[in-house]
Amino acid sequence: MTRPTVLFVCVHNAGRSQMAAGYLQHLAGDRIDVLSAGSAPKDSINPMAIAAMAEDGIDISANQPKVLTVGAVQASDAVITMGCGDACPIFPGKRYEDWELDDPAGQDLDAVRRIRDDIKERVRELIVSLNPAAG
Repeated sequence: MTRPTVLFVCVHNAGRSQMAAGYLQHLAGDRIDVLSAGSAPKDSINPMAIAAMAEDGIDISANQPKVLTVGAVQASDAVITMGCGDACPIFPGKRYEDWELDDPAGQDLDAVRRIRDDIKERVRELIVSLNPAAG
């Protein structure tokens, strides 16, 4: 069986999608390929997102926001959107989920921790749904 590929998309690719990608890589290891991108990426990762993830032992500080491409969507089995609205291209046969999450931009660490914990639970459920034997 080939490994599924998951693409996390948010507007800036600086917070939510980076945290989700960090958790999926950490929890699924090499069982699932992970991509993340933004419809209007920022220059760097949100420092509060980096701090919140570091508290859980995951280092996303070296990540760079990337622009969303049609190729990334086409290469993915599941596309998880987080507030990117109509900017995300839709292709038939792909699995799409929209996770309604607060944007960590401008939030304090306590708020970002709540977003992080919500993302972690959703990623755990995603892993099980993609590969029940891997959960």
